Amino acid sequence: MRIIQIVPGTGNFYCGTCLRDHALARGLRSIGHDATMAPLYLPLVLEGDDEAQPILFGGINLYLEHRSKLIRALPHWMVRWLDQPWLLRWAASRSSMTRASVLGEVTVSMLRGEEGRQTRSLNRLANWLATTHGTDVVCLATALLVGMARRIKQSTGAPVVCTLQGEDAFLDSLPQPHRDEAWATMSQRAADVDAFVAVSGYYADVMKRRLDLPTDRVHVVHNGIDLEGFEPATQPPPQPVLGYLARMCRDKGLQTLVETFVLLRQRGQVENLKLRIAGARTRADEPFVDSLRKRLASAGLLDDVAFLPNIDRRSKLEFLRSISVLSVPATYGEAFGLYILEALGCGVPVVQPRHGAFAELLEITGGGILCKPDDPPALAEAIESVFHDLEAARAEAARARGVVFDRFNANRMADEVARVCEQVVARKQSASGSGDS
Repeated sequence: MRIIQIVPGTGNFYCGTCLRDHALARGLRSIGHDATMAPLYLPLVLEGDDEAQPILFGGINLYLEHRSKLIRALPHWMVRWLDQPWLLRWAASRSSMTRASVLGEVTVSMLRGEEGRQTRSLNRLANWLATTHGTDVVCLATALLVGMARRIKQSTGAPVVCTLQGEDAFLDSLPQPHRDEAWATMSQRAADVDAFVAVSGYYADVMKRRLDLPTDRVHVVHNGIDLEGFEPATQPPPQPVLGYLARMCRDKGLQTLVETFVLLRQRGQVENLKLRIAGARTRADEPFVDSLRKRLASAGLLDDVAFLPNIDRRSKLEFLRSISVLSVPATYGEAFGLYILEALGCGVPVVQPRHGAFAELLEITGGGILCKPDDPPALAEAIESVFHDLEAARAEAARARGVVFDRFNANRMADEVARVCEQVVARKQSASGSGDS
C-alpha cells in the first residue's frame, strides 16, 4: 500500500507524536509498504533522516490566513516563500506557535476544515495529495486534523485513518468558549474519518466517550519504538540516580518530581541521590525551568541536579544508561508515554502515577510500580521502595525489556496499523463495487 502520513512538526524540538509517526513510517517501509511523511505547520524534528517533503501548510501562513483576509490574497510565490523550512524553524524558535493558550480560535478554525479560514492552505495540501498518484490511505497523526478529512477524501478518493494520541489534554487547556467549540467541532468532523487508531486501550475509551465514536471504528494499536541501540548499562551508576525524560513542563509533572527529590534528600533514606532531567525544552518552558532551579538552589541541591535539554538520540540512550530509576509523574492522564518503553528498553525500572495509560503499560510489561498521583510523599515512598531492593527492581526491568522488544517494537506497530488501513481500503472497494452493480 501507498500510505501518506500527515504529521505536525515542532520546528525545533523532539515530540512524542513525531517520534511515534517516524517509527511507524520506517516500520511500514520495512514490512513492504510505501510510506511517506508529509510535515504540517513546522519542519519535523526526527531521530535520524527521512525523505524531505514540502511543507504545504506552513505555520506562518496558517497564522496569517487566520488573522487577515488580505493575507489570504497573497501571490503564490510569497505563500511558498513563507513555507520555507529555515524561516519556519526561525519563527518556531522566536515565538510560542505551539502554546495552547494562544491557539483557541485557530484550533476551532482548523477543525472546521474547508469552512475555516485556512481554506487556501488546505486546498494546496489537498491538491498536492491528489498529484501523489496511487495513494491508498491518508493517515492523520492526530484528531486535531480531522477537519482536513473531508477535503482530502474529495481530492484523493482515498480513505482517511486518524491516530488518537493525547488530544484531550490540549483541548482541555484551551480557554472558553473555544474549548467547547473545539470538542463539538471535532466530534462532528470525526464522521469524515474511516477509522481511528488509539495508542492505548485507556485512551480509546476516553475518546470514544468524548467524541461519541462507535466502537467498531476505533482500533487499539499500542505504540512501538525503534529499539536499535537500546541496551542496559554494563554496570549500574556508581551513585543512585533518579531520572526524568519528557518535555520540561508543568503538565509532565516535573515540579512534582523536583519536590519529591527534595523530600528524598531530606529523608536521607537513599544516600547521595542525584537527579538528572532530560527532554525537550522550548522558549516557553524556560521561566518554569528557572523557577525549579531556584527551588533547588533554596534547598541547597542545585549542584546535585543536571538539566539536559533537547538531547539527540545518542545522548538519550547514554542518559538512560546513566540513571537508576525513571519517573515522569504527569499531572494528567497520559494517552501513552513513550518514555516508559525507552526506560524499560534499557532495563531501567520506572515509577509512575496511577492514572492514564500507565497502569495498562506496566501490567503488560512489568518493570515498574504505581503510586498516588500528584503526591510527592507518595512518590518518594515508591521511589525509596525501588532503591531499597534495586537488584530485584532491575531484574524485573530486565524481564520487562524482553516484553518491550517483543510487543512494543516499531514493526509490530506498523503491521497492526497496516491491517487497519487494509480494512478501510477493502471497505471502500466493496462500497464502490456495490455502487457500480
